[in-house]
Amino acid sequence: MDGYARDKFDIWVSQPDGCTTRQDVLARDGKNVQDRPDSCQPASGSWYSAYDDTAVTDVAKATIDHMVPLAEAWRSGADTWTAEQRKAFGNDLNDPQLLIASESSNSSKSDNGPADWKPTNKTFWCTYAED
Repeated sequence: MDGYARDKFDIWVSQPDGCTTRQDVLARDGKNVQDRPDSCQPASGSWYSAYDDTAVTDVAKATIDHMVPLAEAWRSGADTWTAEQRKAFGNDLNDPQLLIASESSNSSKSDNGPADWKPTNKTFWCTYAED
């Protein structure tokens, strides 16, 4: 982990639509999402946490998880990537990298990857491992 720091992945950057990566994931993966006026920031909605099969209705508690944790990526070679490659990985909206997670499941997972952690929702195990 020599040299590792989360900020080396420059997460939650502004996207072409003017919203941050985090705001785009909340909009993409939420139901009945209502933004604050003249803002990308959700004021209300519902978000499903597949890790523990729960719904999160408080946007402040709808965390976004990097399915492959940034620390795991670092240990697996991201330490040799360029800053742009790490930024692209940390803000990837195309691959199954960013997903909604309840605070408790995200905290439980921490920076562990699939080899060291499994969701409490057993029906999500295969999807999690494959993704």
